[in-house]
Amino acid sequence: MYDRIKGFRDFYPGTMSARRAVIDDIEGVARRYGFREIGTPALERTEMYADKSGEEIVEELYNFTDHGGREVAMTPELTPTVARMVVEKQQELAKPIKWVSTRPFWRYEAVQQGRFREFYQTNVDVFGSGEPIADAEVLAYAADALTELGLTGADFEFRVSHRDILGGLLESFDASVDTEAAIRAVDKRDKLAVGEYHALLADAGLSEAQAEAFDELLETEEENLDELVAFADTERVENAVGNLQDVLDVTADLGAREYCTLSLDTARGLDYYTGVVFECFDTTGEVSRSVFGGGRYDDLIEGFGGQSTPAVGVALGLAPLSLLCERAGVWPEETTATDYYVLQVGDTRETAARITRDLRERGHVVETDVADRSFGAQLEYADSIGAEITVIVGEQDLAEEQVTLKEMDSGEQRQVPVAEFPEE
Repeated sequence: MYDRIKGFRDFYPGTMSARRAVIDDIEGVARRYGFREIGTPALERTEMYADKSGEEIVEELYNFTDHGGREVAMTPELTPTVARMVVEKQQELAKPIKWVSTRPFWRYEAVQQGRFREFYQTNVDVFGSGEPIADAEVLAYAADALTELGLTGADFEFRVSHRDILGGLLESFDASVDTEAAIRAVDKRDKLAVGEYHALLADAGLSEAQAEAFDELLETEEENLDELVAFADTERVENAVGNLQDVLDVTADLGAREYCTLSLDTARGLDYYTGVVFECFDTTGEVSRSVFGGGRYDDLIEGFGGQSTPAVGVALGLAPLSLLCERAGVWPEETTATDYYVLQVGDTRETAARITRDLRERGHVVETDVADRSFGAQLEYADSIGAEITVIVGEQDLAEEQVTLKEMDSGEQRQVPVAEFPEE
């Protein structure tokens, strides 16, 4: 007997039917927005992640040396991969590029609520537009995907921020600050004790007084963002505040403004984010981690050797999303469905096979006996798989040119001419 590896999961048919329904819904919304599906590899070069997210990320990767001597990693996220793909075909692709993909990823990290070492995400990205409407459309897509699942504004909120506001405020302090390290600390703010959080800010170059002042700035309300502009007195912060406000204004036009709240301590820990960033949270707090997140990463394509190309995207994690849907009571029923079970009695295989083929050609889910079971065993199996109708193809019925249809819920039976079943 072999044990399943920690952090990896098995999905049996009932669970998979619910997961498939959710994936189909959120991908269907993406298609309505004009996003085109792509497929991506499970392995990439390890250096791609170390170069773009820092060497420390290697400790979280499933990485190894392959038989060709290459250092490779199982993909922990999609953004670097799609950036690489854009660079490879940049001259051929019409802009803006709008892509969607649902697939598994792998990270060697602590297993906790809604987080596993193998996890599934639907990624949506827009390349080639730096306009606020691109950010707003990604937010609107995410909102529509959640409401498509039956969630409402009472169930979730998008906490929206801007990396250049954070970076610009940090630069305004009279200190030598490691801006990226400080932003990574902000990303952990809600998960750490105050002392631990301030220690990370100190490691990034802020004094205790500066850390406290910076923390106070993060509490600024949306209507007072001009105070941040006045405090920093830099074009970087002024432009960032203006850009954030423009994005929020467009979300109103696209119907997603009601889901967005300002949250300056939403930072997104990955270094490649450059502009508006956001995370989705359960409004009740029962799902303790972010449901998903995204943001703008305008420098990544150029960093991969391509032409300067603005980009923005979101990654919806299926595990935390399922927790939110379960909490809100909208997770699909975990069950399988069968339209017809074609039951064979005696030497009736040829007719039973013809009926089975005809029903399947009409788009029905149809099962039939593949184990040479008795009448009672077949009927019991039909009930166990939730068949709506059992078509009994028996020698006696066929002698009268009939088949029997049994409604499994009610138990009612009726005979129909075999030549007329299935009906047009």
